[in-house]
Amino acid sequence: MPFSLVLVSSRLHERFVRYCEVRSPTGEEREIADTLAAELRAMGLEVSEDEAAAAAEAGAGNLVARSAGTGEEWLMFCAHVDTVPHRGQVEVVDDEGVFRSRGDTILGADNKAAVAVFMELVARHVERPGPVGVELVLTVAEEQGLRGAKALDALQLRARAGFVLDHAGPVGEVIVSTPTQQKILADFIGVEAHAGIRPEDGSNAIAAAAAAIARMEIGRLDDGTTANVGLISGGTSGNVVPGHCAIHAEARSLDTERAAEVAGKIADACAWGASEHGCDVDVRIEELFRGYEVPKDSAALALAETGLRDAGLEPQRVAIGGGSDANVFRRDGLDCLLLSNGTDAVHTSDEMVPARSLDKMLEVCERILAAAAQPAPASK
Repeated sequence: MPFSLVLVSSRLHERFVRYCEVRSPTGEEREIADTLAAELRAMGLEVSEDEAAAAAEAGAGNLVARSAGTGEEWLMFCAHVDTVPHRGQVEVVDDEGVFRSRGDTILGADNKAAVAVFMELVARHVERPGPVGVELVLTVAEEQGLRGAKALDALQLRARAGFVLDHAGPVGEVIVSTPTQQKILADFIGVEAHAGIRPEDGSNAIAAAAAAIARMEIGRLDDGTTANVGLISGGTSGNVVPGHCAIHAEARSLDTERAAEVAGKIADACAWGASEHGCDVDVRIEELFRGYEVPKDSAALALAETGLRDAGLEPQRVAIGGGSDANVFRRDGLDCLLLSNGTDAVHTSDEMVPARSLDKMLEVCERILAAAAQPAPASK
């Protein structure tokens, strides 16, 4: 691990820098999972690791640890420990109070900003327990289809509400609406032939895929719906009629039925394109995550907005076009809320998070815990 250039000003900042400098792209989570588990056990907590590694194609399982409160209530705080793939070693620098990565790689603040905040939250809770217990969930393989959260047994959780800090944006944003995402994979099967000698003996799989794409509606279809073709691959050589071509597409909508409808139309276009060019096609549709709209009487929403106001921030309710582990927890019946974490330019070499955002996130989480110990507030 390289020498960090950061002069850390707090235990929270030190945690963040240290975690970012542990390499953990999806599938390589073992070291960071072991690091976090060891630190939690050093706090005197029991840590369980589930069997999600195989199902989620991850380097470790999901971790769950609990710091009991003086009462019977629990709140869950969840972050994912994996990052997107990246080249080289992450080295964190402090650019006038803003954490960035030195060089041309990611920082990993997605989602290690939240990991650091929650680990510090637990440490402080152990030192001075409050009425409400902290249930910490650290998931794997989030960056590849929320696979870790999907493999987690949600029935083991004790919390009545939960919070995921995994949206890039200013601290204070409360995500109240997310889309359903459908993934569409289409394999076009044609017949190879020599392109210059006997092209009539072939069936061009790339032409079939191109015809299908030309028939699709892609981009923004309405205010809450998008569709995209993001990958196409096929062929072996310029002088061979291609016998195979694959496309990866997606449909997202704030209306779950609309997402399924658009995915179905993409599949229909694939069938048409294959037929037009004498090819076969195998289309597979998978719902990657189910969208949600947080109800106004959500306990998690009331707690989050109370915590934000008590921390001096005005909550901003927003709708987004992506998903997070919160989608999985809500599908499984937990009143779970996604909050912004102060990061920006995630998944790029420009990724950054201000130190003050880490501090503010920690304060908000502590305020949420304090609010949970009071009579339930009402959302406005």
